[in-house]
Amino acid sequence: MRTDPADPGGLTPVRTLLAEDGVLLREGLIGVLERFGFPVVASVGDGEALIGAVAEHDPGLVVTDIRMPPDFTDEGLRAAVRLRRERPGLAVVALSQYVELSYASDLLDTGDGRGVGYLLKQRVGDVREFAATLRQVVEGATIVDPEVVRQLLRRSADPLERLTPREREVLGLMAEGHSNGAIARHLVVSDAAVGKHVGNILAKLDLPPDDGVHRRVQAVLAYLRGRQVR
Repeated sequence: MRTDPADPGGLTPVRTLLAEDGVLLREGLIGVLERFGFPVVASVGDGEALIGAVAEHDPGLVVTDIRMPPDFTDEGLRAAVRLRRERPGLAVVALSQYVELSYASDLLDTGDGRGVGYLLKQRVGDVREFAATLRQVVEGATIVDPEVVRQLLRRSADPLERLTPREREVLGLMAEGHSNGAIARHLVVSDAAVGKHVGNILAKLDLPPDDGVHRRVQAVLAYLRGRQVR
């Protein structure tokens, strides 16, 4: 039986570094993280402090706001991208108040695209779902907020135009981090049908042969960038 990823019992604690300039939200996040098996080794309020704290504490997970002092534009994002380039194995989850499609693409395009997430802050309200998402990212998943996925679905972009409506739906669920089995249950179809759709998606996006997980990540990145992965 698989352990519930939102239940810390029996799961290895993940040393976590939190970057959030809002004091109340920061304190609330610390409580949530520590409740679900993510002990916070340090919390900071700006991008430069985030870089230094990661070097000092060597966490397994970084949870960071995108907009932080001094300019409140993309300081947290830039710090996260830099960290991912310097430490490709570092799991990073970025939190945003609003949907910023370019921010999602920039972050998810770092490293090999694994172990990274982009979530809207409103997702923190469902603490069990939030904790489960963090655990998936730590385990190497690529997770994109469902609202970001919905907005991307409304965009018309080649080569995604090659995909059928059902294939686009499957790719959107892949981008949210769902496994084939979870997609099958969501769409009320067989696992084999989902496997066929995934195979068609990878072929239509002209993704080179590789291990299955990596190809799925590349498909999600193609989805986010709205252009073909070469």
